[in-house]
Amino acid sequence: MRWFLNPRQRYKFLGLVGIAIALTSCGESGYVTPPTTNLGATLNTKAAETAPHLSHDGRYLVVTSDRDSQRDIFLYDRQVNSLISLPGINQPQSMQYQGDISADGRYIVYVSEQLGKTDIFLYDRIALKAENITKNFIGEVRNPSISGNGRFIVFEGNRSGQWDIEIYDRGIGTPLSLPSAE
Repeated sequence: MRWFLNPRQRYKFLGLVGIAIALTSCGESGYVTPPTTNLGATLNTKAAETAPHLSHDGRYLVVTSDRDSQRDIFLYDRQVNSLISLPGINQPQSMQYQGDISADGRYIVYVSEQLGKTDIFLYDRIALKAENITKNFIGEVRNPSISGNGRFIVFEGNRSGQWDIEIYDRGIGTPLSLPSAE
């Protein structure tokens, strides 16, 4: 006894097989997405998680998050799958966003509005302190990025009336942030 499908049934069957193959192949795509949680102890929550930047080796991930009705900077350690505390970086009643991270994860640059205007801050994870590097900059700033070694910070500034690229050199004596030789 043979089993036959009429042309209409055959197309439905082939369509279902195609969908099944597509769905099962999604797991093999290389995506590693931590689960969403309400606890706030992991990377993803039900709030917006934006502007991700990885350290050189991919261990550290800095993101902007809208958790608890506040826009803040968070650091996620992919090796231990948890958030790392950043004392002093996120200030109440202000927004911190557009973070970037140096090669080994020591330095984080970000935009903050804690002083009533947008400024670029540099956070040192060893010293546990943030420094406002644009406090004397006339104009608005946005989109900071830090060089892998932590010496240079580049950002957009509009002190000339248009958006230009600005480069801030922290100097020759800057403690460098270098990737480990692991």
